[in-house]
Amino acid sequence: MQTDINLIHQDCVLGMRDMPAASVDLVVTSPPYNLGIDYRKYKDQVDRKAFIQWCLEWAIELKRVLAEDGSFFLNVGAVPKNPLLPHQLLLALTEAAQDGEESAPHFILQNTFHWVKSISIETTEGQAVSAGHFKPINSPRYVNDCHEYVFHLTKTGNVPLERRAAGVPYAHKSNIKRWGHNGGEDKRCRGNTWFIPYDTIHSRNKERPHPATFPVKLVEQCIRIHGKSQQTRLLDPFNGIGTSAIAAKRMGISSYTGFDIDEHYLEVAKERIHQLVDSPEQPT
Repeated sequence: MQTDINLIHQDCVLGMRDMPAASVDLVVTSPPYNLGIDYRKYKDQVDRKAFIQWCLEWAIELKRVLAEDGSFFLNVGAVPKNPLLPHQLLLALTEAAQDGEESAPHFILQNTFHWVKSISIETTEGQAVSAGHFKPINSPRYVNDCHEYVFHLTKTGNVPLERRAAGVPYAHKSNIKRWGHNGGEDKRCRGNTWFIPYDTIHSRNKERPHPATFPVKLVEQCIRIHGKSQQTRLLDPFNGIGTSAIAAKRMGISSYTGFDIDEHYLEVAKERIHQLVDSPEQPT
């Protein structure tokens, strides 16, 4: 299927107000974390209450355009000296919203995924294995923070998922017949821990000219697990350099809409999509 890509140079709050209600099935996004990251056109350091209020503004519009059975995957990270932000934002997004005489939560937290960017394990044979990219840390007070949260938010808390679409083969094949829910398929639910490292790059300015991106495979995983296949209409309110757009194109879903206030990032996104058309990559 040919994916309809729509990149819009506009504030996402204003842009979503022009979108029809229930017009997207899936949202995968990573907003600014309010940690002082050096974006080109966004000040990533404001009062915490003001930041949370701004997040509620775009989340309310996001909820309106999200289908009743839609999924909202929110990637939020933190830094060791400021670890509460993801939880404070999550609480705000799941608190009751006043609606006349009744109140209901903005969203319901249906699942919490841990995006593991790097990990060290010891095998049963006693071999130590490290994989992924470890971000250096100089402080003697903290350990390396090797993961970020991906909160799966929905309107009802009852949205069915295709758990095995994002699954993994059984390590012990005898389990294929033992568990009746798998229909005889050699694939089980991956669970809520996703090890997805960044791709190695040789030049940040050329290959990842944005201070805060997530891997394409992270978005692809969300598309798979949501499970609407090629009919999926995907939205990323914070398009950046188009990682979600690339995932949409690679997965061959119905449509993608992305907003950004920085025209330079949008131009980079368009170039990345153009390169993908010339040299298509296949999701793994």
